[in-house]
This record gives sequence, C-alpha cells and structure tokens, in this order.
Amino acid sequence: MIIWIASYPKSGNTWVRSFLTAYYFCENGIFDIKKLSLIEDYPNKQFFKEKVKRGEIHKHWEKSQKDIREQKKVKFLKTHNSLITAFGNDFTKPEYSLGVIYVIRDPRNVITSVKNHNDLDTYDQALKFMQDENKVLEDYPHLKNYAKTNIVNSWRINYQSWLSNKSFRRLIIRYEDMVKNPTQTFEKLVVFVNTLMKFDNKTDHKKLKNAINTTNFKSLQSIENAGKFGENVYSLKDNRKIKFFYQGPENDWKKNLDESMIKRMNEYYQNDLKFFKYEN
Repeated sequence: MIIWIASYPKSGNTWVRSFLTAYYFCENGIFDIKKLSLIEDYPNKQFFKEKVKRGEIHKHWEKSQKDIREQKKVKFLKTHNSLITAFGNDFTKPEYSLGVIYVIRDPRNVITSVKNHNDLDTYDQALKFMQDENKVLEDYPHLKNYAKTNIVNSWRINYQSWLSNKSFRRLIIRYEDMVKNPTQTFEKLVVFVNTLMKFDNKTDHKKLKNAINTTNFKSLQSIENAGKFGENVYSLKDNRKIKFFYQGPENDWKKNLDESMIKRMNEYYQNDLKFFKYEN
C-alpha cells in the first residue's frame, strides 16, 4: 500500500520526504542522505516491468501499484502527478493507497523556484508554465527515460485534483507552516502517518526535534553544496547543474516580483490565495 507525498513541483515535497526519511528510517531521527532513496519518486522505471513509450505512462500506473500492494508493505512514494484519469486509467485508486500528504505552497513563491529549476529566462515564461493546464514533465532529454513522466497539469489543477477527491485520507501541509511552525506542523504529519499505519506509539519528541533540525533548508542546502545530493537537474542550454535548494524560506514574492507580475498573479489566483489563507 502507498502513502503518497504529492505536490506541484517546487512546493516542498523533497523537504517533507527528507523529514519522513529522518524520522522513520534514520537512527534517532538524524537525517542520512543515503537513505533518502528509500522514499522513491513515482512514476519511474524501477516500478515498471515493461519499457514505457512516450505518451503511454498512463498504461502502467495500475499494474505497478498492484505489484506494490501485493508486496504487503507500506511504501512512501513522492509524486508530482495530478490525481487524474487519463484515457480511462486512474492515476491511483483507494485499493492501492493508504492516504495522501499534499504539500501546497504560495504560487507567488513557487514561480521563482519554477523559473530557476527549469532555467527559464523570464517570469512570464514561468507563469505560462504554471498555468499550462496540459503540462507534462518528461525526464527524457538527459536520461532517455519516459517512465519518469509526470502529468502535472497547472498549479491549480494539480492541487484541486488531490483535494477534491474524497476517496483518500488526506493531510494538507502548507510550505509556509513548515517554515514558521515546524514543530507543530511536522508533529501533525507524524500523527497522521502513525494513524494510517495503525502505530500505537506516540510521537517521539527527541526524534522529531532531530529530524526537523537535520532536514531544515540550510541543512539540506549544505548537503547539496557538499556534492552529496544526487537529484539535481541540468540546464538544457549549457548542461550545467541547476541548484536544487535555491532560496527556500528566503524566497519572498514581495521582493522577487515586480508590481505588474504581483498584480497579475493576485488577480489570477485570487480564489486560490483566499482558500489557502495566503495574504493578498
């Protein structure tokens, strides 16, 4: 069975994944980057017995998740895929999934990370990326791997697909709460996971503290700076490695965006910002 860690790209998914690795898989909650791979990125080729052809990722979702269920173990899986049905194929179903952790982030801060991560020249390009209702991310140019194809859609469609579905037990985590109230936010996450797993044990506060401290943004950034983080992407322009842990909590839309872009995003995302209680 699967516990999904789902989000639109650059919303804090890797941070949550790192915390869960530290708390559940590392001694005393002290993060070991070598164990991050225990929470895998889905979809990807290790889950599929057949080679995935371009545009056919949807054909492989159910069989691969059925295989996971038959292992009779619980797996955390990270995904940026929307919770959609493609050509009659559901991304996932309740019989394969214990629950969902959905990570949301203010779109006005997501845009700067999207611009950096995808090596885009302008914020206009980044906004177009985020508003593309048919956006598909393929890991083909570098790795020749169509198995790692995420149908992310737009920022709005992505979150709405997961939040509107009532078939899954779900916890919503705001990136901003992980920054401002880490203890309260991550303890809520542990309680949710323990409930899904039917664990009787209460939160281990020593492990919680260690997991928070060793997976905060500066800690993860220092791991990347030391060359120990292996999930960077490369620019298609000049093949240079793009910094993964970019601005983190310092990413402030009030400073990064000009007045015109702020106005455009405030108008376009007005209802979304209100729903998630983001200041306008």
